[in-house]
Amino acid sequence: MGDVLDRMKLKVRVVHYHRGDVDCWYADIDDADDRQPDDPYWYVDGCRTQAEALSAACTQLAAFDQAVAAGAYPLRLSDRGLAA
Repeated sequence: MGDVLDRMKLKVRVVHYHRGDVDCWYADIDDADDRQPDDPYWYVDGCRTQAEALSAACTQLAAFDQAVAAGAYPLRLSDRGLAA
């Protein structure tokens, strides 16, 4: 099982950046108490708008909620290769 607990506070981080001349948005989901955002539970990159990045993150939060309710805890990205 992952290290997400039923009472864990998750946070969504949305970041605006430029790739060449193109505006892009990145979003990730991580533990709110994690000071290093280097190993999130989920991320999306290359979104065209802030709303697109935020919508994708909200959809994933809902999926995490359903998974935890079913007893399946999400894994950090670095742990997914170990679970395979």
